[in-house]
Amino acid sequence: MADTRIACVQMDVAIGDVAANRQQIVARIHEAATQNAHLVIFPECALTGYCFESLAEAAPFAEPLDGPSAQAIAAACREAGLYVVVGFIERQGDRYYNAAMVVGPAGVVGSYRKVHLPFLGVDRFLTPGDRPFDVVALPFGRVGINICYDASFPEAARALKLLGAEMVILPTNWPGGAWRTAEFVINTRASENHLHFAAVNRVGSERGWQFIGRSKVVDCMGDTVVEASRERAEIVYATLDLEWSNRNKIVNVAGAYELDRLADRRPEFYGVIAQPVSKSQDAD
Repeated sequence: MADTRIACVQMDVAIGDVAANRQQIVARIHEAATQNAHLVIFPECALTGYCFESLAEAAPFAEPLDGPSAQAIAAACREAGLYVVVGFIERQGDRYYNAAMVVGPAGVVGSYRKVHLPFLGVDRFLTPGDRPFDVVALPFGRVGINICYDASFPEAARALKLLGAEMVILPTNWPGGAWRTAEFVINTRASENHLHFAAVNRVGSERGWQFIGRSKVVDCMGDTVVEASRERAEIVYATLDLEWSNRNKIVNVAGAYELDRLADRRPEFYGVIAQPVSKSQDAD
């Protein structure tokens, strides 16, 4: 399949009302199907909301990866004939993760647990992701997942590129202070890795936090293909040739100005990147 049609669902979320959020997700899946979408992406914590004040408050709304929400979303995927990425709080034993499920007509085909947790919202109380970065092979291409704050760490997207991802999917909950990520970081990650990027944020307010929208799809050259509004719930669509991201050599002027951001790497100099450091001191 040369072209993949992506639907980015920028939605408001009702904190602690999984049934209502799930109903909205299923409705948007069917709406995207009428626009011939192959992949539908929802925000971070789209099933639960984000601004919980304790783990005890959030825990009743968490689900296992194969829980009732995954089953309902899989049923919608079967009816619509597409694939979906949805953010939720995953429960496994006595641990809780900020996670995203990848669901298709046959059910759950992949998942991701957020590796980098900010001191913000429910992330203050969750367990950091405990699995290596991985790529999910879908019928239309290979995708990797990061979640929100992960985009602030260039190593995360680079790892997915090196694993063969053709697109990074970023469910997110960007509040006002994250506007620079929407403005600059997503395009930079796409350009520096020659990798498509789809970042899907929410809108609305939750317990005093205002979310800024601006969901966007960026191609592997770093150019914005489509960007949603700052306040409105909507679905924005983009059509991408995912295989383009595998053509890593960029020839601006043949024989004079050529780049390959994989072949030109010098990993023997990068060891310091993986060295642990102590926590930074608070700024004055």
